[in-house]
Amino acid sequence: MQRIILIGYMGAGKTTVGHALSKATGLPFYDLDWYIGNRRRTTATELFNTIGEENFRIIERNMLHEVAEFENIILSCGGGTPCFFDNMDYLNRQGETFYLKASIDVLTSHLKMARTERPMLQGKNEEELRTFIEKHLAEREHIYQQAKHTINVDVLNTHQRIHTIVEKIKELTTNN
Repeated sequence: MQRIILIGYMGAGKTTVGHALSKATGLPFYDLDWYIGNRRRTTATELFNTIGEENFRIIERNMLHEVAEFENIILSCGGGTPCFFDNMDYLNRQGETFYLKASIDVLTSHLKMARTERPMLQGKNEEELRTFIEKHLAEREHIYQQAKHTINVDVLNTHQRIHTIVEKIKELTTNN
């Protein structure tokens, strides 16, 4: 039985890597935000906006405990998922956890195009966005670093580089 769990800040490329890893391994890929949205018949963003962060995090935890019980999967978690309740400890017990670590410059570049889709980023200009990411990442970094593995994903701009990261994850999961 194998569970590969991807964590990291929003915009780090967890979904991109998760899809590529699924294709390379044949394991099904689950994005937790998509799973939540599918189960609740809305999007995770809409749910977050409607019920607020505190209530969203409770639902997220319950859905995490549901999907993380599936066998032989790749799971991508939302950026905040590991940071609430005992989620990080739970994830480490469930499988091989990978922190996809990206620099503030890369995260800002990725997220400036997605500001309208992400509740916590809406209405921020580029400077405010960078400041927010810097502060928010600093608050979460110690939790992300509890993952069993850390992989730098600053450069995911070609299929070859994505393939290299996928191969690294496959190698690390095979050796454990």
